[in-house]
Amino acid sequence: MNINTNTIDNDPISGWRKRPVIDQTGSPLNAMTVDVEDYFQVEALAPHIPREEWNNRECRVERNMDRILQLFSDNGTKATFFTLGWIAERYPQIVHRIVGEGHELASHGLAHFRADHQSRPLFLADVTKAKAVLEEVGGVAVNGYRATSFSITRRNLWALSVLEEVGYKYSSSTFPINHDLYGIPEQPRFAFYPFADSKFMEIPITTVRRFGRNWPAGGGGYFRLFPYSLFKRNLQTVRAEDRQPCMFYFHPWEIDHTQPRIAGTSVKTRVRHYLNLERTFDRLQKLLKDFRWSSVEQVYFADSAPKQ
Repeated sequence: MNINTNTIDNDPISGWRKRPVIDQTGSPLNAMTVDVEDYFQVEALAPHIPREEWNNRECRVERNMDRILQLFSDNGTKATFFTLGWIAERYPQIVHRIVGEGHELASHGLAHFRADHQSRPLFLADVTKAKAVLEEVGGVAVNGYRATSFSITRRNLWALSVLEEVGYKYSSSTFPINHDLYGIPEQPRFAFYPFADSKFMEIPITTVRRFGRNWPAGGGGYFRLFPYSLFKRNLQTVRAEDRQPCMFYFHPWEIDHTQPRIAGTSVKTRVRHYLNLERTFDRLQKLLKDFRWSSVEQVYFADSAPKQ
């Protein structure tokens, strides 16, 4: 079989593998992140809850954020909060508390639109306005972005250049796994520079390498699905064998087991969204004690980040 080496050389992801972010600090810190959105805004429920209904839904994000911020305070943990512009505009007090308690404020876009469902002009407008809204409400620079449902994939790699153009310093919008909604399994597993002439950084969600493939080890539904002992062991493996910081994420609605159940959803949707919600908070408490955590800016930009 003939292999077109020009195609391989021109593949952006091949270039990504040549530009890893080398961690030479030996820091034990890992990145703790929260995607600030409410239960009715998630991708899995989009077919059942039209956007026009959002303003009429009971918002539960405030009470859930109160518990999360208290949890972090009790454990001396700083984190990065990837926050929807929609939330910031309606609940500025959440943003004020995030910033006031020394956490990092970052962007999750305006209103949970998938990046790979937007044209370049629409995406540009979305991430530009979201950054402006968050900075106005929070009174701080917003340097980080995370795409809804990790929706920067092979179909829209141009989105990373848009983020750099707008003024973001980093993204955490890719996941090196196979998944029906997202994922680039062949991409680098750890932080890298997408562009040869730039320090703009992409920081994937953590995976562990076993049996010739990448397995999710960075949070979300997998944190609720896998036994905590396995999840802990996976993170320990990454720290010991790969010697890299871990990138962990969860959502406020994942600690809310009494949230409304949406009728008519599929079995897959119910498993993805509702499985083990009642266990998440206790597992987070264990996680904060078993590993050391801080914000993305502290873990990856320590020289320029505010000192804790």
